[in-house]
Amino acid sequence: MRLLIIGTLEGQVGAASQIALKQGAKVQHVDNVDAGLDHLRAGRGADLILVDVMLDVGTLITSLESERIAVPVVACGIGNDTKAAVRAIKAGAKEYIPLPPNAELIGAVLAAVAEENTAFIYKDSHMGEVLKLADQIAPSDASIMITGASGTGKELMARYIHLKSKRKNGPFVAINCAAIPENLLESELFGHEKGAFTGAVARRIGKFEESAGGTLLLDEISEMDVRLQAKLLRAIQEREIDRVGGNKPVKIDVRILATSNRNMEDEVAKGTFREDLYFRLNVISIEIPSLAKRPDDIVALARHFAAKYSEANAIAAKPLAQSAIDKMLGYAWPGNVRELENVMHRAVLLATGDEINDAAILAGDAQAGAGRAKQSSGASGENEGGSNGADLVGRSVAEVERDLIINTLNHCLGNRTHAANILGISIRTLRNKLKLYSQEGFSVPSPGSDGEHSIA
Repeated sequence: MRLLIIGTLEGQVGAASQIALKQGAKVQHVDNVDAGLDHLRAGRGADLILVDVMLDVGTLITSLESERIAVPVVACGIGNDTKAAVRAIKAGAKEYIPLPPNAELIGAVLAAVAEENTAFIYKDSHMGEVLKLADQIAPSDASIMITGASGTGKELMARYIHLKSKRKNGPFVAINCAAIPENLLESELFGHEKGAFTGAVARRIGKFEESAGGTLLLDEISEMDVRLQAKLLRAIQEREIDRVGGNKPVKIDVRILATSNRNMEDEVAKGTFREDLYFRLNVISIEIPSLAKRPDDIVALARHFAAKYSEANAIAAKPLAQSAIDKMLGYAWPGNVRELENVMHRAVLLATGDEINDAAILAGDAQAGAGRAKQSSGASGENEGGSNGADLVGRSVAEVERDLIINTLNHCLGNRTHAANILGISIRTLRNKLKLYSQEGFSVPSPGSDGEHSIA
């Protein structure tokens, strides 16, 4: 756990640092937001930022988003300044911690971040075999291709392998190749010099340099443009990279893990993925089974998520009724663990009585039906879809496609990667269509988490 503390915290920074160090965190400290951004641009990295609430938290978070630096931010301040805490949360901070620092509270925040990124919950023997293979190959430096349907926990597996490797004390850096526009992905991977292109306001160290001595995860690599694949292949072969706008190569020391929810042999055959790069990445492969193929995990995961979201929403934990268990075991779970997590989050909020029963389990057609009913209620005299063919008569293909995409995105709680996988289209196609719908005045769900942080 790499913790970056930003601000003086009126002398409390030392105490906060000591608490974090005792919890096993590696702590770095800077005085202001600009210094914090420079720290991250230089590739030093952080898994969590603790920032003084008296600083400009909004500017920090806006800058992180605009420069595509994905790090959760927690605000902290002296005493219980409610207004400052509210401002920080509205600006995008995940949490507010009052100071002087409470050891248990800081420990809980660090533990929550660590658990979200590394914990495995499983009961099924199929998953046990996968983890056995991961344990066997983790100590090597070999590149690994991790495949499986969307939502099965591929990024989680990558983190698991990193923590079992000899590089575990080095950084783990992940980049989602599907979530970043192709014209920016090169800079994200290899870094850039100041002025290399419009918007390059400062030198930025790329993910390869940031992960030096550790592990680099290329998430959803099958979405990478074939032209950039050539530069990636050279970097892996030569163990050196060229920053965008740079004039000399930079040596790298990093282990490469890659994930995809597609059949990579098919992508090679279609010409969308280079065969030589595939062989470089696929020294060893791990396939994570879909949730339908590991039924013993369904109830274990459901109970875990029910407890997690009961605590998160300050709701008394309720057991799963047998009717809820039967319903979940009878469902195919096309969205896998991520879908199960979303369903259980809803179930915790919707459940009445002393148990979570089948009525609170809204999955598949039940959830899509609820979404259609909600949309229909907002349109006077307009049919917004429906499940039988008669409802589609008189509507254009574009209208039906729009409703299908938006309903699917609602079902996925805004997660673009998950929705694109269910729809059978690329995430670039999905983004283009959503941009068009927004321009036409339709309400598009806000982005959800496109990374795979679900516990599997």
